[in-house]
Amino acid sequence: VQLQASGGGLVQAGGSLRLSCAASGRSFSNYRMGWFRQAPGKGRESVAAISRNGDSTRYGDAVKGRFTISRDDAKRTVYLRMNNLKPEDTAVYYCAADPSDFRSPATLIRSQYNFWGQGTQVTVSS
Repeated sequence: VQLQASGGGLVQAGGSLRLSCAASGRSFSNYRMGWFRQAPGKGRESVAAISRNGDSTRYGDAVKGRFTISRDDAKRTVYLRMNNLKPEDTAVYYCAADPSDFRSPATLIRSQYNFWGQGTQVTVSS
């Protein structure tokens, strides 16, 4: 599967953005999906994840209560709605896909993901 992330940009603190990650191919529903981010000089951080059927989601501690992950299998797209953005959310955001069993829960474990998109920049000004 190939992944294309979009929707990043410059926003003021307290604002919102919605990231999209479009997948190629017809087997999108076979993948659990995740969002990760990497700020300059820092390692890649887990942000959010969603299971194949969407009934399981997980969030990193830094974004709980502010970010929401969702998926639309008909559009082969996973979304990340980001509210109440903070300057510390500034990073390149990457989406990733992991082919998994239907019953597998969402996972924030980066090493589980086999396929990665190219990233989209999110900059939050104070």
